[in-house]
Amino acid sequence: MTNLGRLYPLLDDVRLPDTLPYSQVSTWELRFLYLLGRHHLTGEDRLVELGSGGGGSTYALALGLRESPVFDERRGRLHAYDFFRVGKGTFATEKFFTSGAKPADGNSFLDDFRGRLEPFLPFLEVHAGDLWQTFDPEDTSPVEFLHIDIAKTARVFRCVTERFLTRLRPGSVVLHQDFAGPWLPWLHHSTGALLPYIEIAGPPIRSTLAFEVVRPIPGDVLKSIAEDTCSVDEKLALISAVQDRIDRDHTGGIPFKSVLELSKAYVAHYAGDHRRAWSLAKRLTSDEYLSRTRSDHFEQLRKAHEEDRAKNRGGSRLSRLVKKALNR
Repeated sequence: MTNLGRLYPLLDDVRLPDTLPYSQVSTWELRFLYLLGRHHLTGEDRLVELGSGGGGSTYALALGLRESPVFDERRGRLHAYDFFRVGKGTFATEKFFTSGAKPADGNSFLDDFRGRLEPFLPFLEVHAGDLWQTFDPEDTSPVEFLHIDIAKTARVFRCVTERFLTRLRPGSVVLHQDFAGPWLPWLHHSTGALLPYIEIAGPPIRSTLAFEVVRPIPGDVLKSIAEDTCSVDEKLALISAVQDRIDRDHTGGIPFKSVLELSKAYVAHYAGDHRRAWSLAKRLTSDEYLSRTRSDHFEQLRKAHEEDRAKNRGGSRLSRLVKKALNR
């Protein structure tokens, strides 16, 4: 059993408060966060949550820290990063407001967040705004815990890599909350690049993959991840390496081998190779889980392929017409 794996048998017995703030993550993931705070983390180095949202995940982790026999609230700090507002590009929901709806005079739910987390404010530091701007570039202190629920774009993931993954040390714990999202392939091939230096805790906890750093991560590996230097074929191979390590989530509900296979299609899609992307995706349309939960993904990839094919066909016809006119 892995170091973090010892927490899995405890998941069924965790009872979180009914007053836990609204969260977009599952009860299982909230329980795991609580267990990490209660039984594993020390707070001696930075504890970072990227994408705190309405505060449910922050609350579960902070509650575990408060009940921990080793966490010192006078010195330890939990850092919560988020836009703390709804709007284009934030991926936030109006359910993060206490009223469940955005007030007429603003789109920030920061005060709502602070109100829900009031019991833990003495050791909670809140960073509101764009991650590129709210992070202190001079801060190179080690990170003991990193919860990543913010890397919805390649741009943001580059920031996460440059400013947080570089501060991981042996013993650091990382949680990728969106690991069941095929449209976020940078989470998957970056994990493949890190495999020689990490130990995966066990089956994903619903959508979350947890791992612990067990040996120093070379700077050139992190630079390659941040600068996205791998070719499409290299990324597909890295994702295949992750597929060799994980199968279904711990409840048996999410078939990660299939999810990661669809992620490969998005690698090709983002690289502009829409024919290859649809070729990879098309054979997965018969997968029961993916056809039920990711039909919009298939439609996006199919549409991009058809538009690209029509564009190329039109271009070829135009070229023929120009050539024909020149030969007259």
